[in-house]
Amino acid sequence: MARGKEAYGFCDRTGFRYPLSDLVQQIENGKPNGQRVGRDMLDIDHEQWKIGEINMAEDISLRDPRPDRGQTESRAMTAWSPVGGGVTESGSRTVGLDISFKAGQVTVGGS
Repeated sequence: MARGKEAYGFCDRTGFRYPLSDLVQQIENGKPNGQRVGRDMLDIDHEQWKIGEINMAEDISLRDPRPDRGQTESRAMTAWSPVGGGVTESGSRTVGLDISFKAGQVTVGGS
């Protein structure tokens, strides 16, 4: 086995010559992939690529839900009128929401 400052190896990614001690294993998905690369060429195994290791299941349904027993009260709307004049909870009328308009006649002709 060669040792010391005369021991060189070549990066599997770039082909550059490195001291053998500067070549490290490339890790993919938590396992060495067989490549030896220079320390400056090493790709860190990012957590985003660790598919299947993190539980991504999402509980969407509710366990033992309870229905709304005050259904009528919860669906009542107060002070609602598209144009105005609704009654608020305190009993006063909404002010300033009255609207008026005029409609005319439009004739479309062709040549």
